[in-house]
Amino acid sequence: MTDGDGTRAIRAGLPEARTYEPTLPGPVFAAHYHLPGEPTGPYTYGRDSNPTWTLLERAIGELEAPGAEVETVVFASGMAAVSAVLLSQVRAGDTVVLPDDGYQALPLVREQLEAYGVAVRTAPTRGDAQLAVLDGAKLLWIETPSNPGLDVCDVRRLVDAAHAGGALVAVDNTLATPLGQRPLELGADFVVASGTKGLTGHGDLLLGYVVCRDASLSARVRHWRKVVGAIPGPMEAWLAHRSLATLQLRADRQCANALAIAEALAVRAEVTGLRYPGLPDDPSHQVAAAQMRRFGSVVSFVLPDRAHAERFLAELRLVDDATSFGSVRSSAERRGRWGGDAVPEGFIRFSAGAEDAEDLVADVLRALDAAAA
Repeated sequence: MTDGDGTRAIRAGLPEARTYEPTLPGPVFAAHYHLPGEPTGPYTYGRDSNPTWTLLERAIGELEAPGAEVETVVFASGMAAVSAVLLSQVRAGDTVVLPDDGYQALPLVREQLEAYGVAVRTAPTRGDAQLAVLDGAKLLWIETPSNPGLDVCDVRRLVDAAHAGGALVAVDNTLATPLGQRPLELGADFVVASGTKGLTGHGDLLLGYVVCRDASLSARVRHWRKVVGAIPGPMEAWLAHRSLATLQLRADRQCANALAIAEALAVRAEVTGLRYPGLPDDPSHQVAAAQMRRFGSVVSFVLPDRAHAERFLAELRLVDDATSFGSVRSSAERRGRWGGDAVPEGFIRFSAGAEDAEDLVADVLRALDAAAA
C-alpha cells in the first residue's frame, strides 16, 4: 500500500511504538552523553548528533523522497543549509551557477564564494536560462518557483544538462515544500530548504535542511555543520517534527486560498504583473504542472506605485505585514522596501494562510478598494 501525503506527513519519522511512551518523544536536551570506552555509538556530543534531530531528519527524508534511501541533515536556518551545500562542495577555482532572481540573500552568498576564489555566473530562472552558462560549472543552484518572482524552470532538463557536463545540482525547494515538488525524483543531487516557511508553517521557529541520495555528498554537508556548529536546538527540531503532522492539511488549504486570491486579483484593473503558477494562463503554468503536485501558497503582483502598495497593506485586517511566507496566518509585504530584489516599488509578495477563503478574499478586495480610493 502506498501512503497518501497526509498519512505520510502524520507518521513520518516516528519511532516504533513503545508501551507507556509518547508517540513522538519529547526533545532531548544534551550537550554530552554517557560515553564509557570507545566513542562508537550514535550520540557522542551535542554539536554532532541528537536523538531529536535524528527523528526529524528521518521524517523530512521520508517526505522529500518516499521509499528511497536518502541522507538528511538539519540546520539552524535555511541559510545555514544553503551555505553548507555550497561551501562544502566547491573550492577555489570552481564555478557555481546561481539564479539572478532568487532569494534575496543569494547575492551575499555570491560575495562570499567570490571572496574564496569561486567563480559565480548567474542567469534568470525563467526559460531555463541557466543552461546557457553551465559550461565548466561544478555546481548548479536552482530555485523553482523563484522567490519572489515565481518563475519556474524545467528541473529535469537542467539536471540532465548539468550532469552531462559533470556538475552537481542543488534545488531550493522552500516555496514548493516536499508536498508540492520532489527535486530528488527529478534527478537533483541535493534538495535544500528553509523549514522556517511552509514545512513547519507557524512562523515561530528557524530551521533548514539538506537531503541527498549520495552518502558521500551528505557526509561533506554533515561535516560542514560540525565545523561551523550551525545546529538546530532540540526544541526547534521537536516543534518542527510536531508541525509535520498538519503539513498536508495546511498545504491544501493554503494552495486553495492562493489560487482564490490570484483569481480575484486577475480581474482588478490596478493589478499588473500577477504571478501564480497555478493559474492556467501564468507563463510558468505548463512547466509547473508537469513537475509540481501543488503550486504553493505565494502569489505576487504589482500595484501602481509605492504609496498605493503601502495603503493596500495598511488596510488589510487578516494579513500580517511580515517578511516571511508559508505560515497558517496570511502575510504580505512590499518587497521593494528591502532593496535587494529587482522588483517595482509596488511589488507585493502575498503568502496565503489557512483562513477561510471567503474571508481572506473579501479582506483583500476591501483593502484594494480602500487603497484605490
